[in-house]
Amino acid sequence: MSTRVLRLLLPALLALLAAFAATAQPLALTVTQAQAVASPGERFPEGLPTQTVRLPDDWSQTRPRYDGSVWYRVAFDAPAGLQRDDLLALHVERVCSNLEVFLNGHRIYSGGRMTEPLARNCYYPQLVTLPAALLHSQANVLDLHVRGSALQRVTARQRAGGLSTLVIGPQSQLASLHDSRLFWNITLVELTSLTLLIVGSFMLGLHWMNRREVPLFYFGALLVGWAILSARVWWRDLPLETATVEFVAASAYPLLVACLVQFLLSYAALRSRVIEAVLALQCVLMPLTLVLLGPTRLFAVANAWYSILALEVFAAIVLYLAVVWKHRRVDFAPMLMILGGTTGLVMYAIAVQLQALQQPPLQIMHFAVPVLFLGIGSRLLQVFSRALSAAEANRTTLEERVKEITAEIERNFSQLSELRVEQVTEKERKRIAADLHDDLGAKLLTIVHTSESERISTLAREALEEMRLSVRGLTGKPVRLADALADWRAETVLRLGQANIECDWKGPAEEIEHLLPARAYVQTTRILREAVSNIIKHSGASHCKVRSSVGERDFGLLVQDNGKGIPMELDGKLDRGHGMSSMKHRAKQLQGQCLVESGPGYGTVIRLTLPL
Repeated sequence: MSTRVLRLLLPALLALLAAFAATAQPLALTVTQAQAVASPGERFPEGLPTQTVRLPDDWSQTRPRYDGSVWYRVAFDAPAGLQRDDLLALHVERVCSNLEVFLNGHRIYSGGRMTEPLARNCYYPQLVTLPAALLHSQANVLDLHVRGSALQRVTARQRAGGLSTLVIGPQSQLASLHDSRLFWNITLVELTSLTLLIVGSFMLGLHWMNRREVPLFYFGALLVGWAILSARVWWRDLPLETATVEFVAASAYPLLVACLVQFLLSYAALRSRVIEAVLALQCVLMPLTLVLLGPTRLFAVANAWYSILALEVFAAIVLYLAVVWKHRRVDFAPMLMILGGTTGLVMYAIAVQLQALQQPPLQIMHFAVPVLFLGIGSRLLQVFSRALSAAEANRTTLEERVKEITAEIERNFSQLSELRVEQVTEKERKRIAADLHDDLGAKLLTIVHTSESERISTLAREALEEMRLSVRGLTGKPVRLADALADWRAETVLRLGQANIECDWKGPAEEIEHLLPARAYVQTTRILREAVSNIIKHSGASHCKVRSSVGERDFGLLVQDNGKGIPMELDGKLDRGHGMSSMKHRAKQLQGQCLVESGPGYGTVIRLTLPL
């Protein structure tokens, strides 16, 4: 009877526990409307009339041709279920070009320069911590100062002024969303740009060694050019005004298209003086028309040119595929997929600019196009690999022929030794010499004029060595954690003492048997050194406290000083000062984390946690 009752009550108990957990977890608040007013002031203009706008707010729709600053005001209550130790944060998925945030009249965040040259955060998601000391339980006022450009003054809709929906909630919940958006929009672009730069430079090097391989030059120049052009996505503080950046970026596209078209034509063994002249002419005409028609028509003129350039790329792709289908059909299928994907991405980008499709939350073009370029590069390497395989096959055939002739020589020599006939020996030697000359010489000549096996082998060896260098990792013996802590303590106490800073270091009292990998020891040493250097150089502290703790699966270091803290002008930029970006990056490489807490006059606390 008791078992049956327990079976009936167990689902109800589980449902109650789930409901309790859901109510205990604070929910994020999504803000979809705000009070907006256009004003260049440094504070929200209380006396000006405001209008209610829905978020996301696209300036090209709500305030066409407006170029300048817009203030947004949002009132909110703290989310239910928020614990005292929970940090509240604001997540802004997209703001263009830059943002300042005020909470209850206090400025708590700035994305950079709000005057030309602007800090450009159009592709950066923003995560702003809301200080608990400034928060009220109810009726909090959040003012957002957005500086942006009119659609007519930029070359792409993604860089026109606007503000996305706002999400307010616990920082622990919003951090994963922010990290995901940052990876797809920025980090992945940086990685693909770096890869394109390396591969493009490698292709240019191959062309330098073999000047007859013209496709390598155009393709290498295309990859390097795209990698440089992609810098405007992740480089927020370009020392140029917005109009200059947009003009230079738009003027670079004819050069990239010229490289792509010339690559396709040369790879198909085609050449046209007329096409070369037209490509060179439009590299001059496009910047000239942008200048003549002025910055207020930049979007319309640039996108008209983009459509023309897209048609040129499409025509070159069709011509290339037609030639490949006729003369080199084995390359048709893979190149059709790669170039078809490129065509689809170009059409998709144009459709977004013409508002035939909505802007995606992720900028697909920024990492999909480099992936397709890398696909073409891999195809070029496959061609070289096939040539290398053919040369290797010819070499094997020659070795077999040499072995056969050698065996025949040995047999004939044995016979000649038995017969001891000098004339027969001389005749046989002449015959064998003729066979070696005719067969071996012809094979070697074929390799020289077709495969160039020696050059291909040299390039292959260099590529193999380069790959080995790039994947080689650090090795070393593990270090006892107790010894590592002793080394760190001795070095830290010595350095701080030399700087007249008192050091209070306390570690675990019990015996520590854990081992620390060599890589983790090296990275932790660098993080601790950087933290101590910051205390000595920047904090003005007189006392430093260091605590080390060891758990079952991780160990931690806490470094705290009583210095002046990080100035307010660096608020929101902690990763860009005092080497903190490198500290966090090293911790992340070890699957750990490095947290920095600071405030003017309250000192700085660095919490490092690493897995064992």
